[in-house]
Amino acid sequence: MEKKLTGKVALVTGASKGIGKQIALDLASHGAKVVVNYASSTAEAEEVVAQIKSIGSDAIAVKADISNLTDIKDLFYQTLSTFGMLDILINNAGTMITKPLVLMTEEEFDKQFSINVKGTYFAIQQAAMFMNENGRIINLSTSVVGQMFPNYSVYAGTKGAVEQFTRHLAKELGSKGITINAVAPGPVNTELFTAGKTENQIQTIGSGNAFGRLGEPEDISNVVLFLASDESGWVTGQTIRVNGGFI
Repeated sequence: MEKKLTGKVALVTGASKGIGKQIALDLASHGAKVVVNYASSTAEAEEVVAQIKSIGSDAIAVKADISNLTDIKDLFYQTLSTFGMLDILINNAGTMITKPLVLMTEEEFDKQFSINVKGTYFAIQQAAMFMNENGRIINLSTSVVGQMFPNYSVYAGTKGAVEQFTRHLAKELGSKGITINAVAPGPVNTELFTAGKTENQIQTIGSGNAFGRLGEPEDISNVVLFLASDESGWVTGQTIRVNGGFI
């Protein structure tokens, strides 16, 4: 297998499980050294590091709360201290709370915007200061931005902001050859998606695309891998909906 990312250093936020874990493993399988960020799942993050090392690449796990600017700065400091550079940033960390408008609390609203919006923005800011030329930034959005689902208003609002960051920062970052794009999955078979849903609800949602199934983390990671590679150098400021025809 051709290793597209040999010699590159990648930072993946929220990489201890789900889509972030799959992205970290796939980047490593193509030769990248990987910083596995996590918020609380220490054992899971260390297991991802162990898996990366078992396939011949290098990795470290770094605990950092993406909603906290001091933690974000420390995350980048540890990345640069360990590997000396940064080529790829994957803003995957996120949280989703689905509730009707009248039941959403201020705390729940603030939590989603702090992690999904503030965390993404200031991670991009750090990358803009320290990333190598011709770097790659990939933000995770959601195809729900293009749908009209009840109870998803705040979550979709946070990801709408991420997509606008992606568009408007493309020309700011282009002078260094850095591309910035967003990947917007549809329903994916992860803990974040299935939590609180019945099996019937999951099957119903999974039947809503062209292939009649939920997406898998690999379906998303394959597109992220392209955007992280040199081949994607003429793609920037875009949001790619990776949803099997869900919308």
